Amino acid sequence: MSSLARALPTSAEDDHLSVADFQRIAALIGEQVGIRLPPAKRLMVEGRLRKRIRALHLASLRAYGDYLFRQDGLGSELPYLINAVTTNKTDFFREPEHFELMEKMLVPDLLAQRLAERNPLLKVWSAASSTGAEAYTIAMVLADMAAQRRDFRYSILGTDVSTDVLAQGRRAIYPAEMIAPVPPGMQSRYLMFARRPGPRPEVRIVPELRRNVQFHRLNLMASSFPIDRDVDIIFLRNVLIYFEKADQAAVISRLIDHLRPGGYLLLGHSESMVGTSITMRQVAPAVFQKI
Repeated sequence: MSSLARALPTSAEDDHLSVADFQRIAALIGEQVGIRLPPAKRLMVEGRLRKRIRALHLASLRAYGDYLFRQDGLGSELPYLINAVTTNKTDFFREPEHFELMEKMLVPDLLAQRLAERNPLLKVWSAASSTGAEAYTIAMVLADMAAQRRDFRYSILGTDVSTDVLAQGRRAIYPAEMIAPVPPGMQSRYLMFARRPGPRPEVRIVPELRRNVQFHRLNLMASSFPIDRDVDIIFLRNVLIYFEKADQAAVISRLIDHLRPGGYLLLGHSESMVGTSITMRQVAPAVFQKI
């Protein structure tokens, strides 16, 4: 009986973060990963942290705040805290115009710049890859192009600050309902379906694509990135909207340093105005070329 009592909140007030603890978490997340957590996000943050409370066998959100800030738990808990509060909305073929543009214009232009190279390696970086849907969408488009042209190779890097979503990207297993935006032909070429699907059917990306996609943890707020400096295309879509303006500019500046001359940066359509202040040539909505 006593152990059960310890596992339950003692009051409704205890099952909320104190204002001070929420402010400390918001400041910490802003400093560590650049994401703003205004007071209106408090209930969302609390909802996401309840899973961590159960994992730690704590009694309440107030006890979680004590653990973080008054019992020296922050050092070991920080990666889990970041995983819990970061937003990981993603879909296959999200903002599909960008993938059509990549096929019709960006890749042909990049390969035309490298006619002197035999079978060049095209490097694409999904810089906020979440669970990997964007990276594997890129892989499907490039795999189709490579099979038709047979004059280039491709390599895709997916990075994110959340270790949880990176693990899912490496597994490459997704709920079947997520693949609705994937064209039927690509579904048959690049997805594996269970012969006997269970109550919640899942699909897996075929090994041929998985071999060309790697996932690594990277914090966009870091002062430098351990990434090649001859990347052809960088996708950073629907992430900068969560950052302060100064952080947006700093992140974009660091990303540009990793693009080869003539390479492309793709932002989310809701972020297209962010890119108008950078020293790149805009070639389409939210698409910029390094000059």
